[in-house]
Parts: sequence; structure tokens; C-alpha cells
Amino acid sequence: MTSTQAVPPSRGRGTVLRRSAVALALAAGLSVGALAFDGQDAPRAPAVAVAPAGRLDPADLPRGITALQAHLKAQPKDATAWASLGAAYVEQARTNGDPTRYAQAEQALEHSLKLRPTDNDGALAGRAALAAARHDFTGALTAADAALAVNGYDELALALRVDALVELGRYDEARAAARTADARRPGIPVFTRLAYVHELRGDTDAAHRILTQALNSATGPGDRAYVATALAQLALSTGQFMEAGQRVETALRADPDYLPALEARARVQYARGDLRSATLGMEQVVARYPLPGQLVALGELYEAAGRGADARAQYRLVDAWTALAHAHGVDTDLDTALAEADHGEPADALRAARAEWAKRRTVHTADALAWALHLNGRDAEALPYAERATAPGYRSAAFLYHRGVIERAAGDTAAARRDLTAALALNPAFSPTGSQLARQAVAALKGAS
Repeated sequence: MTSTQAVPPSRGRGTVLRRSAVALALAAGLSVGALAFDGQDAPRAPAVAVAPAGRLDPADLPRGITALQAHLKAQPKDATAWASLGAAYVEQARTNGDPTRYAQAEQALEHSLKLRPTDNDGALAGRAALAAARHDFTGALTAADAALAVNGYDELALALRVDALVELGRYDEARAAARTADARRPGIPVFTRLAYVHELRGDTDAAHRILTQALNSATGPGDRAYVATALAQLALSTGQFMEAGQRVETALRADPDYLPALEARARVQYARGDLRSATLGMEQVVARYPLPGQLVALGELYEAAGRGADARAQYRLVDAWTALAHAHGVDTDLDTALAEADHGEPADALRAARAEWAKRRTVHTADALAWALHLNGRDAEALPYAERATAPGYRSAAFLYHRGVIERAAGDTAAARRDLTAALALNPAFSPTGSQLARQAVAALKGAS
């Protein structure tokens, strides 16, 4: 390994509740990255686990797109510029949470390939990015491999190949792919993938070490904000709230408007018991970027404050985003399963979780399926999936909480006490709602013993 390992950005919990008239409002102003509180590990991995290689500064992205559009008016046969424009549209959709950009990205990338059908690794890597953004990870892997067949050193394709393998649950292959990427194109995009592969195996010390090295090597403010936030998210997931706060401060000094850092700050505030500041902070995030993860996170903060009507309003908004995303080719089954399980219809959650498990068998889909089965009263079926979610060694307080609740329902009180206690020991603030329920369950189990 040339340098470090970094933890992926946001693992978001998406959501689908009821069809809502807010779809049109969200279509006009949707935006990025999802961190739900209920699943504290989520900040580093749901649908595309890590920021794309060659991450573009969101502040420069509109200007870059405008410049590319102007260039292509003058040079309409520039295949490289069309590929760059397509990739920029994908990034804009990802960072703004606006799936309507995906159709434009697809058109630009296909036009690039029409102009240059062969030796066009840029357009093929762009295809991989688009497929990953739409949660088509098999397609992303195919496109990344095609790009690497043209240019084995294409940074975006190398990074996206790791992402695709991770999201397909092929963790050993992902680790090998990350090592290959590190040997060929070492840098922060690759280091973050390396770190996440370690974290999935439960080696958070290695992930922390790699991220720290990556932060020390970062030069631009965007990279510093990105890596410092990844360190904050890792610290949060393991209950290291003081370090998490320090890392957030580092990120916001580098970029005061960096959304994942603002989210992480709200999470730190909640973990420290400042519910009011956490809620205000998440309200500011949602005002800019009303994506499923943020909407659910804010709803759960409202629930913790006893504001049930406000919480339900946030959960209803999620369905609007999911419907919009689905209309533009985004696979939302995992988002649906997670949101419906805790804030919607258990039967819908189970259907979505089964559909997702049929496509990709990751720790996150195993956990989602286990929880959906439990909520449908099928604990004997749920337990093997809950065990599988933690089998690679991945340390998630939310996963341990789910497993403990399922074990309790299945009658294994000793295992339930062990895993619920472990969840709270790992991260006592993993969720405004789940943490409280976990503490109540532990107290009840101790009282019964």
C-alpha cells in the first residue's frame, strides 16, 4: 500500500414513504449526500460509498460545466470534452442530489463514444460513474473494466471498480482492486477506498491510520475538507466524539460550506447532548440538500424532541425524492427498505429488501433484510441475515442493535444482552431513536435476569 486508507463518505439511508405533492418542489431543488442518524455507519458507505476519483469542487463545478458547454459550441466534435461534460453532469447530480442530470450525462457520454468509439476510456469511465450513481453496480463494474482495458491507469475507472465490487459485496476482490489502484494511481481517491475496505473488515485502526496519512498529504482545501470529514465520520461511528468534533473543525476551516462536514457537526452536537443545535444544523443542511438521508436524520431529531408532526412531515418528503430518482433510472430498493422499515410500511420494506438482496449481497443489504424480516415477525429467518451483516467484522452500532433486538425476539436473551450492550459501548449516540430503545432493552433484559 503506497499510503493510506480512507473511510468512504456518506452511507446514506434513503427512504420512500407516501406519494406526495412535494415532488415538484423537490425536483427544483434537490441535493446531495445522505447521513441518517439511525445507522451511524451509514456516513461512510450506502450507495456509492466514496467520493468519486478526481472529486470536483462543487463551487467550481457550475463554472466548469459552463466552460465545457461553451467550448463544445465551438468544437462540437471534441470527444474528450463531451466525456468530461458527461462526467461533470454525473458529479453535479451526485453533489446536488438532482437525478434529472443523469439523462444529460448519459447523452453527453454516448455522444462522446459516437465521436470516438474506440480508445475512449474517459467516456467509459463516465459510464461507470453514471451506473454507480444510479446504483447499477454490475453495470458500473462492466464499464470500469472496459475503461481499464483501454487505459489501465485511468484514475476514475480504478476507483469506481473498487466501489462497484464493494457495493456488490465482493469484498476480497474489492481489497485486491484497491491495492491495484494504489499501485497504479496512489492518491486521496484511492486511499479512501483502501480505508473503507479495511473498515469493512473491522480494522478501524488501519482505516484511521490511512485517513490520517491522507489528511497530512492533502494540499487543496477540498481534499482537506473531504478527508477530515471522513475521519470525523469514522470517529463518530466508534464513539470518539471529541476527536470527531476536532476533525469537523478542521474540515470546516478548509471549506466552511462543505455539506458532509456540516452534517457531521450536527451529528457531533447530538452525540454531545445538544439536541437543539443538532436540529438547527440539520435543518440548515436539509434546506440546501433535502435528500433521503438528511430528511430521515432531521425527522429522527424531531422525534427525539417530541415533535412528532414535524418528524412525519420530513418522512413524507422522502417519498418524493425516491419517486423522482426512480423516474430517472436510480435503483432505490435499499433506500426504500431502510426508510419503510422504521418510518413506513414493514411489508413494503421487506419487498424492497428482498429485491435488493437478489441484486447485491453486502453487509448493508443483509442488515436491511434482517431488520425488515424482524419487523414482519419473521425473526427465525431474520437472524442468519443479522449474523451475516456483522460476519466480516464490520463494526456498526446500528447493526449490533438490530441483531440484539432480533435475538431478543427469537428468545436468545444472553446474545441479545451482549449485542445491545456492545452497540451502546461502540457508539452510545448511534441514533436518536434507536439508542434510546437499545438502552430500554438492555435495562429490561437486566431486570429479567
